[in-house]
Amino acid sequence: MALACLIVFMAQMATTVYLPSLPAVMRELAMSQSLVEMSISGYVVGAALPVLFWGSAADRWGRRGPLLISLALFVVCSLLLAFVSNAAELLTLRVAQGIAGGGAAIIARIIVRDHWRGDDLARKLSVLSIAFITALGGGQFIGGLIGKYSHWEAGFALMAVTGAVAALLTMGLPLQAGRPAAAASGPSPYWGILRRPGFLWPACAGGLGFATTVTLQEVSPFVFQEHFGLAVAGFGNVGLLIGLSYFSGAMVVNRLVARVGRLRLMRAGAALLAAATLAMLLGWHLGLLERQPGLWLFIGLYCLTIFGQAVLFPNSMATAVSDAKEHGAHAMALCGFLQQGLAGIAATVSVLLHHDGAWTLAVAALGLLTLSQVLFKVRARAS
Repeated sequence: MALACLIVFMAQMATTVYLPSLPAVMRELAMSQSLVEMSISGYVVGAALPVLFWGSAADRWGRRGPLLISLALFVVCSLLLAFVSNAAELLTLRVAQGIAGGGAAIIARIIVRDHWRGDDLARKLSVLSIAFITALGGGQFIGGLIGKYSHWEAGFALMAVTGAVAALLTMGLPLQAGRPAAAASGPSPYWGILRRPGFLWPACAGGLGFATTVTLQEVSPFVFQEHFGLAVAGFGNVGLLIGLSYFSGAMVVNRLVARVGRLRLMRAGAALLAAATLAMLLGWHLGLLERQPGLWLFIGLYCLTIFGQAVLFPNSMATAVSDAKEHGAHAMALCGFLQQGLAGIAATVSVLLHHDGAWTLAVAALGLLTLSQVLFKVRARAS
């Protein structure tokens, strides 16, 4: 769990530690707002594209080898990102860093999946969410400090160190070996897993929730710093509230999943996420998200969105992979691919929007789609 948590922390912090510096990066590298936001969605898309390969590699050759390869690539990309001088270098390396970070993160979840099932798996995934929380809130806070007292490249140097520590920890742990004979004896099971409704709909529900939060995360630096006039350090401090919100949601899952059940918690999380994003849409267009009172209202709705996703996400993943428990690493990899893929598509589309309010329509639509997915698809299959 320590190794898995460190890797998930690393993969998520590669985005959040960089968020407060987006306006500065845009100025220094002479990029447009849409182009600099592509450095966020590029990482998310990069993390999604090879996930199926990473899952097959972990099943065939064992967890350790592919994990060490992904961590080595992550460290190299992070070091190179600290020395970029133009937009092309930044975007290319961010995609490569995403490929590495996504591979490491999905293998970390496979390692957890190797040891737990069902409600126990949901609890362990909620523990894994604490690492996500630390990166989500703490990474943004650290990024704010870096933006105030240092330079944005320092964040990538920090990521390189974190990846190196994870690689060293990997060397000393017993991890599950591969199954080369099984991998060579038959076709990939991905299509068969995808055809299982009990797997597909929970995985997509979690992915839509993730897409909602990634889209909100991508536009938030400009909303906070340009619309509300919040300083870079202040934006970093908001990350602490976001982290506390995710931590609270993860603790709700950890304490209540055995008593309440995964399906009820999924519904509650999706309902909160949809309500908060719909309120953002209405509040923005009614003029309620203005000046200091509007800033605090927006922060509250942002935190409620994150809380809802924290309740939804581990339950959706545990429900999906438990339905295909006989497929092990492949089921976890496919779940990660669907969730990262949906988030990557949403994040990429969002940069095409004019952010003077159009982003509120995007996040509200994703929030409502998440809720409808849970209510009308997951319910019939998981009850």
